[in-house]
Amino acid sequence: MQPALNSSSVDRTQQRQSSTDRVRAALAASGVRDVRLKEFAESTATAVGAAAAIGTTVGRIVKSLVFMAGDRPILVLASGPNRVDLDKVAALVGESITRARADQVRVLTCFAVGGVPPIGHTQTLATYIDRDLLAYDEVWAAAGTPNSVFPIGPHDLVRITGGSVADVAETA
Repeated sequence: MQPALNSSSVDRTQQRQSSTDRVRAALAASGVRDVRLKEFAESTATAVGAAAAIGTTVGRIVKSLVFMAGDRPILVLASGPNRVDLDKVAALVGESITRARADQVRVLTCFAVGGVPPIGHTQTLATYIDRDLLAYDEVWAAAGTPNSVFPIGPHDLVRITGGSVADVAETA
């Protein structure tokens, strides 16, 4: 069963705040203060584009990908160059998964594809974090728009999302 796709389920306060303001508020509520959201003229919607804009490696980019396990949304935070192994994630959640459609992502998170941050969604999402992200001292995640990002330590990312660190990447 697909989740209902209507805006009436979205908190009206969230609708009035800008996407980046919602991310700032979620970070502050999670105890992450003084974070520097960076906005760029160019797109940061892809891992390669974000890495180029920031001047970092693609491995430090956090891809926020929404999947559906039946009617339950799942968030996978993957390292930029990694492709998510659907079978590995399905084993973690205990049922088969599919990639969420763009309209589902928008309703489930209140953010558009290409700008989905790891936090600040309209509902709590079960979150799985690519273990490869823990190899870095700092990673960069989307900040609510397709041209904004923020840096965070990977252990802080795990803490603020309540995510489970797992092997979610396809093996070469």
